[in-house]
Amino acid sequence: MNVSVESAAPEFLENISVGRHRFHADEPMTAGGQDAAPSPYELLLAALGACKAITLRIYAKRKGWSLQGVQLNLSHSKVHAEDCANCERTDTLIDQIDVEIKLQGELSAEQRKTLLAIAEKCPVHRTLTSHLQIRTRVAP
Repeated sequence: MNVSVESAAPEFLENISVGRHRFHADEPMTAGGQDAAPSPYELLLAALGACKAITLRIYAKRKGWSLQGVQLNLSHSKVHAEDCANCERTDTLIDQIDVEIKLQGELSAEQRKTLLAIAEKCPVHRTLTSHLQIRTRVAP
């Protein structure tokens, strides 16, 4: 997988290329951008939401369940670690992503419970909650 990001004008507008697909990212006006495109955090939430929705639809289709649609609402915030039940440090802010899933279709309570567990196993969710290593270098 190869993703290319190249600066554009004005200010913080970025051109993004993923294979044959082209789109943009920008910062909100409050951060000095022009709000001409989603912010990087909004793109991150979109990737997570899309992965969860696709994972749920694939699973339900395989099981033959009548999942008619999936709607996800995601938000990102910084919260005090002291408000986090499973955090090692409590003297700092941590990133928190909240996800609300609406499942459409004739599904039993047990199917809904199973789908919620499956949503936690989408590849992007697993990547974000794993020990992630990012290596950055300056190209020659």
